[in-house]
Amino acid sequence: MPLPDQSPVDGPQDRLLNRRNFLRSTAAFAGLSALAASLSPLRELKDFSSTEEFLQKYYKEMTPDDMAKVIRRIENQVERQYGVRPHVKDYKPMDGVEYVYCLNLTRCIGCRKCVHACVAENNQSRSPEIQYIRVLRLPHGSMDVEKAEHNYNPEAVPEKGYFYMPVQCQQCHNPPCVKVCPVHATWQETDGITVIDYDWCIGCRYCEAACPYWARRFNFTKPSVPKERLNPNMSYLGNRPRRQGVMEKCHFCIQRTRAGRYPACMEVCPVGARKFGNILDPESEVSYILREKRVFIQLKEEMGTNPRFFYYFEK
Repeated sequence: MPLPDQSPVDGPQDRLLNRRNFLRSTAAFAGLSALAASLSPLRELKDFSSTEEFLQKYYKEMTPDDMAKVIRRIENQVERQYGVRPHVKDYKPMDGVEYVYCLNLTRCIGCRKCVHACVAENNQSRSPEIQYIRVLRLPHGSMDVEKAEHNYNPEAVPEKGYFYMPVQCQQCHNPPCVKVCPVHATWQETDGITVIDYDWCIGCRYCEAACPYWARRFNFTKPSVPKERLNPNMSYLGNRPRRQGVMEKCHFCIQRTRAGRYPACMEVCPVGARKFGNILDPESEVSYILREKRVFIQLKEEMGTNPRFFYYFEK
């Protein structure tokens, strides 16, 4: 017989509720003190800072009032940890927008300024430093990215006989990382951005194994960001500080792009190799590029992921 609060066959929604079902069943048979005791080892494992955080609703089920409470909690946590009061928002997708990225391989000089702008903007750990973007160095005529060099000297670029290919999350139409997440902590939004809810991630790393682009990063240790380098303008699904034991990745600077700005990596590019915009707008620069330029590749398109990240050469 199925247990209370369960259907005979668990569907996606049932899996999303498992954490709260556990707490409800625990509370039904124990007092508050016993409940707190039962939560203690779980909090240590997941590094939850409060029972309130453990009890938090799934993102898609939260009301505006629920989200406002969660945001206040996050702001208070960040202020206690860093001594800086952040501005956290829950940026939603805009109607009629689907983001794509176009990168001109003819122009890219491999300077890695995009890498470091991304780290600074998105509050990535500095020790150890987590980077969402890998810049590959390839000899002309080769596209074997599995054997590409990414430990080259950025002070010596550009180098004759080589070109450079930055690789980050491709924001796939068919993201394999989403399919394997057992708790639905990662999903694709209507504007094409695949997001992660760090409060629901259990750190199983299935998404990291499923991603063919090396785009997922795991916090093996407690992330370290000096308080003087903390970016206080944060998004719930974007650049708010993460904890040890969760996954993270590029999210097209969701705190910027959904507010009408360009990603940090695009703004910093000294040669204009990066282009970003709304593919649903026929007048956008990315629409023009995909119509008129020689689009070279959707990386590993044979995997069936259908990336929203396009590489091209000048004609």
